[in-house]
Amino acid sequence: MASWNSFPLQVTYEALGWFAFFSWSISFYPQVILNFRRKSVVGLNFDFVLLNLTKHSSYLIYNASLYFSSAIQNQYYKKYGYGEMIPVAANDVAFSIHAVVLTAITLFQIAIYDRGEQKVSKISIGIVSVAWLTAAVCFFIALPTHSWLWLLSIFNGIQVFMTVIKYIPQAIFNFLRKSTDGFSIGNILLDFSGGVGNYLQMVVQSVDQDSWVNFYGNIGKVLLSLVSVLFDILFIIQHYVLYPNAKKGSKWVDSSEQDEQVREHLVTPDQTAQENV
Repeated sequence: MASWNSFPLQVTYEALGWFAFFSWSISFYPQVILNFRRKSVVGLNFDFVLLNLTKHSSYLIYNASLYFSSAIQNQYYKKYGYGEMIPVAANDVAFSIHAVVLTAITLFQIAIYDRGEQKVSKISIGIVSVAWLTAAVCFFIALPTHSWLWLLSIFNGIQVFMTVIKYIPQAIFNFLRKSTDGFSIGNILLDFSGGVGNYLQMVVQSVDQDSWVNFYGNIGKVLLSLVSVLFDILFIIQHYVLYPNAKKGSKWVDSSEQDEQVREHLVTPDQTAQENV
């Protein structure tokens, strides 16, 4: 089993790992708090939350299995070499557990708070169903030969795929509304910080080991960081550049207020019309 060659790099690795953990972990709270204060989830895309829950659940299975299972670790060493380090740290497992819990809480908020006319799309339900059905089929394929590392690669693939597509519904939703109201920018800024920290953590490990195998040995983690950072930049641009003046009274959100004004106008005769009579 590989060991660290440089103590300063080891300390830097651990520091970056926990920085990413705290950034990513805290990033879930702004949205939860915003939903709680508004007693509404209008502005938060439900497909984003559902896909995110599937993503973090599959990522938890991958991280926890590779970190705790000695059998799977042996399979990893046989494939990539006994001189390599397991590319999953304790902070990865802790983050995954926390992410699943907080995303589930957000989904619960969607069920109890005002959500307007928005619903989870059939496309997202279909994607999630196919993902878990694929995982179930692959489990029974891996069972006879105990090909657990291969099975984990399937879960890793699922989380990578979900990472790639999960942001798309929210990005389109913001574009259609011409507003990011109801979608917490604090979530995005912290997520961006965590993604950069996570990527730098892997770079530090590669520099110390003089090997980049942890990148292609854990391609899901690499794509997780890169894709997340790119979409975070898009959301930051939407919030601060494209729709900086979009207030809580955007057309999409204000439709109910406009309807109320119309009803009031119908109930209360126009003052000019009364004077003419």
